[in-house]
Amino acid sequence: MSDSEYLFEDIDFEFLGDNKRPYSQISESNEKFNSKVNFIPIQKKINYGTNRVLVNPCQKGNPVLLNIRNIAWEYSDIIPDFQVGETSCILYLSLKYHRLHPEYIFRRIEQLGNRYLLRVLLIFVDVTDNQTFIRELTKLTMDNNITIIISWSVEESGRYIETFKSYENKPPDLIKEKIDNDYYSKLTDFLTQVKSVNKTDVLTLISNYGTVKRIVQATPTSLVSCSGFGDQKANRLAAAFREPFISRKKE
Repeated sequence: MSDSEYLFEDIDFEFLGDNKRPYSQISESNEKFNSKVNFIPIQKKINYGTNRVLVNPCQKGNPVLLNIRNIAWEYSDIIPDFQVGETSCILYLSLKYHRLHPEYIFRRIEQLGNRYLLRVLLIFVDVTDNQTFIRELTKLTMDNNITIIISWSVEESGRYIETFKSYENKPPDLIKEKIDNDYYSKLTDFLTQVKSVNKTDVLTLISNYGTVKRIVQATPTSLVSCSGFGDQKANRLAAAFREPFISRKKE
């Protein structure tokens, strides 16, 4: 089957068997649901050997599929909505659908069971009054070891799915902050580790004291005389240089 045959014919999701219930009963259902199932992911790897995003057939008609343009995808008999790696999967949820079928996501998480190391709930926010829904879903994902990601358009949802797949085998170094090797960049990275100290403060400190040694030896009274430094920031910076680095043993 070619990729062109995957285009949807209509935009009605094929979600069957969901019982409608008032959203006020979600918390009660969540507690019962979590008491039944223990979601510690132990099955890390699922049989997977493709460079395509695998899509659950229940997503047929989902307009997000039209926005997965840079990565090939195909329908497959999988439990999550999207499989984006050997150990990674995505459940997709529209808040508009969730408002009508609040129990649907509980059933999908229960079906997912212990599978996959990285489990993502990708939420498409398509309702105006969304804070209550997001708050409850955040609690649900925390209880079930799932990462939550919020999307505000189907285009953005498609990009998230593409990104997860394209970074499947990339090292974490790619998303780490790049620090230049020059003296000022290293000094900035060093001093801004202290809370509330910013890049402008670093320039002020090096202009006033000249060397790192003098900055470290400066007293709070001296630091307060620098532009942009109040009592709190000065005390915090001085304390960072004087507090012991050895952690105390817990009694």
